[in-house]
Amino acid sequence: MQNEWLFLAAAIPAVILFGLAKGGFTTLGMLPMPLLSLVVSPVRGAAIMLPILVVQDWVGVWAFRRDFSVRNLLILIPASLIGIFAGWLLAAQVSEAIVRLAVGLISIGFVIFMVLRARLGKTDPTRASVAPGVFWGSLAGFTSFVSHAGAPPFQVYVMPQNLSPLVFAGTGTMFFAATNLLKVPPYLALGQFSRENLLTSASLFPVAILATFSGVWLVRRVPAARFYTIVLVLTLVVGLKLVWDSVFQLIA
Repeated sequence: MQNEWLFLAAAIPAVILFGLAKGGFTTLGMLPMPLLSLVVSPVRGAAIMLPILVVQDWVGVWAFRRDFSVRNLLILIPASLIGIFAGWLLAAQVSEAIVRLAVGLISIGFVIFMVLRARLGKTDPTRASVAPGVFWGSLAGFTSFVSHAGAPPFQVYVMPQNLSPLVFAGTGTMFFAATNLLKVPPYLALGQFSRENLLTSASLFPVAILATFSGVWLVRRVPAARFYTIVLVLTLVVGLKLVWDSVFQLIA
């Protein structure tokens, strides 16, 4: 019973954070897996969370069904297949600490780049180009497969385009909805969907749905400038935490 309460104490906040991320505050999606790994193995945590992410994704898909960038999705979704396939091949060999370190460094570097870009006055929107999209989309697919941490590569590619908050959130929702569905067959092949894990996922569905709607509600009410400031601050905080945790894990 004590272990069950300990699990719920980590799982419920994790699901709420994922819901807010699916509602549009994408960077918050970096926090749940480190939180959940405090009480269960990272592999089991990822297996429990994937069905929840799929449910949250489709709540978000309905909410943002009119707000997304078609061109970005046509570039990013096929590219994510490359990363998912690489993640499936390397699942047993890749250290999660190394993945977290890489994602953390990308997050910090991205924030520094965006701040310098604004300070130097280079704020003209970029265009959704194929070559960068394939690179960042495949990296997002890989980090998403290994540790549900695809947000920073996605943001590195999309944020400089200066999309409206709704289109940015909707594009992220559509992209990760597709990516998470594409992850299901490899997860099945790796034997990560046990009956116990699926029942645990199902028990958390109500919290997942409510949290996603809450995120959608917030995104629609936050001004664009403040929205992007919040995303950058959260990206920096999460990046620093991931680097700290991964370095500590690697030297321990």
